[in-house]
Amino acid sequence: MTQFRFDLHATDQKARTGVIHTPKGDIRTPAFMPVGTAATVKAMMPESVAATGADILLGNTYHLMLRPTAERIANLGGLHKFMNWDKPILTDSGGFQVMSLASLRKLTERGVTFKSHVDGSKHEITPERSMEIQRLLGSDIVMCFDECTPYPATEKQAFESMQLSMRWAGRSREAFGDRPGYALFGIQQGSTFRDMRAESAEKLQEIGFEGYAVGGLAVGEGQGMMFDVLDYAPDMLPTDKPRYLMGVGKPDDLVGGVARGIDMFDCVLPSRSGRTGQAFTRNGVVNIKNARHQDDPRPLDEACTCPACSNYSRAYLHHVFKAKEMISGMLLTWHNLHYYQELMQGMRDAIAAGAFEQFQKTFHETRAQGDIEPL
Repeated sequence: MTQFRFDLHATDQKARTGVIHTPKGDIRTPAFMPVGTAATVKAMMPESVAATGADILLGNTYHLMLRPTAERIANLGGLHKFMNWDKPILTDSGGFQVMSLASLRKLTERGVTFKSHVDGSKHEITPERSMEIQRLLGSDIVMCFDECTPYPATEKQAFESMQLSMRWAGRSREAFGDRPGYALFGIQQGSTFRDMRAESAEKLQEIGFEGYAVGGLAVGEGQGMMFDVLDYAPDMLPTDKPRYLMGVGKPDDLVGGVARGIDMFDCVLPSRSGRTGQAFTRNGVVNIKNARHQDDPRPLDEACTCPACSNYSRAYLHHVFKAKEMISGMLLTWHNLHYYQELMQGMRDAIAAGAFEQFQKTFHETRAQGDIEPL
């Protein structure tokens, strides 16, 4: 059986390209993971997601434990079989959703008790339970259970939150056990405090993980502050393990993250924007609901080969969005995911060629020359 390992193939300053090997297939890095919250990438068939170039999907522990339950998925053959996806799956630990979605939550050293946002039922997630849920799902890459530190946080709040997450990381590692072919990632916390980020990284490496995530960003601090943290936080993590920036982001966030040494990303933005009439293109964002598109015979992006751009005009896409037809969200989501995967492939190629600086320059110049559409 293929063991989980990360091969770093090339670097260009801090930017890196390589391959994560798993029994379910290889993941080319830098990688963008489409989000399949409830065992589906909204508005997409699994084979369509694969056709965009995605090597891995993200599933959501919190949502799946509530509905249809991890036990039910396990009894039906695991998440891969359940959702008809035979490539790798990463599942988050549930910590972020517990903090952002659940009601009447209570945080203790043991874990978090909360009421479901679905039906009000009471649940508890501990590091041990999070590991159990992700094992039942059959996740290839498991995230340790942590508390996502809110922003803004005082120095005291950030420190106590980080320390709790590190204790939970140790318990997650112990509960995960010895599972050849599967990986457990630790999550660096510390908010925007450099010394806390360093302490967190040191503690995580003492525990030992197959990969490391930069957590606690994209929670309202803004891109400038996020990049300030990313200027140093990834450097604190091992160079021979994958580095994952959780919950990010917009196209320029991805380019900026790769420039600072990040290997993996996930975000709901491509699919959510597709359902709300927004398309990402190399020239910027197109808001297909705007009246300017109603007579436009051009594709969204003339250089794009996705089905939406190959077969349909802006005028048609405007029409089906206004008519609230399901095909609108399907086509725009397919386009957005295709664009994101093309962006990742472009960065991989540029890093391998030692031309990432020029790639960044062209990326920003092209977007600056494009139309800026009102929302």
